[in-house]
Amino acid sequence: QVQLVESGGGLVQPGGSLRLSCAASGSIFSIDSMGWHRQAPGKQRELVARITNDGTETCADSVKGRFTISRDNAKNAVYLQMNSLKPEDTAVYYCHAVVRVKAGPGPKYNYWGQGTQVTVSS
Repeated sequence: QVQLVESGGGLVQPGGSLRLSCAASGSIFSIDSMGWHRQAPGKQRELVARITNDGTETCADSVKGRFTISRDNAKNAVYLQMNSLKPEDTAVYYCHAVVRVKAGPGPKYNYWGQGTQVTVSS
């Protein structure tokens, strides 16, 4: 089994910053990609940003220029630096990882964290 543990959410005023962290542990051989999704009340979960093990990044248009994703492969960790936060960024943020549990060809597994609340409000 693989566990993803998130931290760093909270309440922040518009224009403020937060940094989310996520660490993966358990039966991990390698992690293909790690990233962040978010879900606001009444809306579908959406991709915020993703980074692969070779450093390729994907980022939602709504957060480009404000959010930065980074990864520490040695720690199986991913981070999301969120600047210039807006009320519309309010959501539960979920860490996601695509994990291989053994060497060689074989299935990859999707794992999710429990979610961390980010609220942007004055």
